[in-house]
Amino acid sequence: MGLYDRDYTQQQNDPQPHYAPQMRLGLPSLTPAVKWLLIVNVVVYIVDFLTSGITNTGPKFLERFFALIPASPRLTLQLWRLITYQFLHGDFGHIFFNMLGLFFLGPPLESRWGSKKFLVFYLSCGVVGGLFYILLVVVGFLNPLPMIGASGAVLGVLTACAILFPQFVVFFIFFPMPIRVAAIMLICISSVTILSKGANAGGEAAHLAGIAAGAFYVLSDSWRTAMKLKIKAKRWDRYVESERRLHIEVDRILKKVHDLGLHSLTPAEKRTLKKATRFEQSRSKL
Repeated sequence: MGLYDRDYTQQQNDPQPHYAPQMRLGLPSLTPAVKWLLIVNVVVYIVDFLTSGITNTGPKFLERFFALIPASPRLTLQLWRLITYQFLHGDFGHIFFNMLGLFFLGPPLESRWGSKKFLVFYLSCGVVGGLFYILLVVVGFLNPLPMIGASGAVLGVLTACAILFPQFVVFFIFFPMPIRVAAIMLICISSVTILSKGANAGGEAAHLAGIAAGAFYVLSDSWRTAMKLKIKAKRWDRYVESERRLHIEVDRILKKVHDLGLHSLTPAEKRTLKKATRFEQSRSKL
């Protein structure tokens, strides 16, 4: 089973707000993570094509080791497949439209988020797509066919752009339309295909899950940022309280040394002094 993306790209739009990427008819400037994702996908496709004759029956050579295969519990538990299946594609049209979407929509997100955050987001959308497909197979809703393709990840990118850059215009089946309209149409198509168990229902499951993952990631960004700040604040409060208690204990120990002498210290008190010394040394290096 392959995942076949919808036909989309970008065209020039009206002037953008100062914080949004400007859309032009020219080729986009490739960002590092997008560039390497494109290279790896193309190289894997070429290797897969050249080795496709190694096996006479069943999945192609690379798919045997790297595709998502929920028919086998043992293979399903090989968690690396949740990543590697995203780099395999069924035919030229499959990889072409996936990479076309990544080529045009990936750079604006990576420019906004940075390479590391974008790469984690991209792969995570694909992982969620794979997990949702496995879930539907486990509950008996879909047949356990092999899953390959980057569509879940790419549609997660499209959804993120639809939320963050609503002024974008994409081509959907050769017709230009606002990116948010295209995203809604993709959701409807995927939902209907899954519920009717139509052709490529498993692929559409990954599409829908990738869309959901992309939307959740972007829409929950403020909440996640607030949680991170709250956690950091709690850690800082604990650090300050620990430092305060250490100073109180050191003052008590030093008074004891002054009154009774160094020999009066217990092993625990000596360890506390050593700890305080290391703490002060580390602070002096900052």
